[in-house]
Amino acid sequence: MKGAVEERAIELGEYIIENNATVRAAAGKFHISKSTVHKDVSQRLRTVNPQLYLKVRRVLEQNKAQRHIRGGIATRNKYLQKPK
Repeated sequence: MKGAVEERAIELGEYIIENNATVRAAAGKFHISKSTVHKDVSQRLRTVNPQLYLKVRRVLEQNKAQRHIRGGIATRNKYLQKPK
């Protein structure tokens, strides 16, 4: 089982980098919880593949910086599509 967890961490990291994906998007794609994705890419990946970890961290920091913008867009769309 130990090998499967490490492989999953690497797969998650590669997916996040290739698709510029959020933790939520990666969790949906792999059918696992957001907390599992976060633990895999922030703790396990650091020891398994430090170079990949640094790349993933950059993508996740970028997503975190843009989070408030995506939230504002979602709220705007919610009220624009409100039935009359």
